[in-house]
Amino acid sequence: MSQAKVALVTGASSGIGRAIADRLALDGFRVFGTARKPARDEVDGIAMLPLDVTDDRSVAACVKTVIDRGGRLDVVVNNAGYLLAGAVEEATIDQAKAQLETNFFGVVRMTQAVLPHMRERKAGHLITISSLAGLVPVPFWGYYNASKFAVEGLLETLRHEVRPFGIQVAMVEPGAIKTPFYAQPSATPMPAYATWREPALGAMAEFERKAPGPDLVAAVVARIARTRKPKLRHRVTREAKLFSFLRWLLPAGAFEAGVRSGFKIPK
Repeated sequence: MSQAKVALVTGASSGIGRAIADRLALDGFRVFGTARKPARDEVDGIAMLPLDVTDDRSVAACVKTVIDRGGRLDVVVNNAGYLLAGAVEEATIDQAKAQLETNFFGVVRMTQAVLPHMRERKAGHLITISSLAGLVPVPFWGYYNASKFAVEGLLETLRHEVRPFGIQVAMVEPGAIKTPFYAQPSATPMPAYATWREPALGAMAEFERKAPGPDLVAAVVARIARTRKPKLRHRVTREAKLFSFLRWLLPAGAFEAGVRSGFKIPK
């Protein structure tokens, strides 16, 4: 049986997930990446497996395959997710459910699937890519914000529950990162919101244009994976640290005004 530690990274076909998989492989982990429909079985030494985090059977089959092939599972990185942008009223209920099904319940499914193995071994790192949007809501990202707020609450609770089993729970909370993430489809726009929605989403696009690449997040994940007892929250990028601090520091009204100004939302 190989003595190399084994890592499973969801959503590893591109962007942050691919960067994390590459970095963990560089650090000596045996890495399994996932995608809904992998183009190849292996990419640059990373084994690619099919996985749909919204499907119980797919999750169970993927985790079993990793443990069977790797002999162990030391690190799980919950990265799979997407953005549904637009006003709360602009999204259908089905679109809202789909957002939570992937971004929140996908984390739940993966966590429940790997915990029996980690509890038995009394070891393991569960690392989830959350977001600054799970701490400070981004205007016109309502359902994405909700999914990340839910993840934050779930994992803070989980950390208490699995600590007796030697399992480490950590989150990475990036601000804007330059990836294809922001090019994903939005809710159907309604003219009533255009005056406020377009400047807000345009400001977010500008943040993304100036943002660092996904290697920054990958480096933090790799450090967590090597740390025996990592802290719960790890903020990445200047704005993730600044905005979360300002929300704590400023009166609510002043902070809200600052958000509207920062996202160029007209009064």
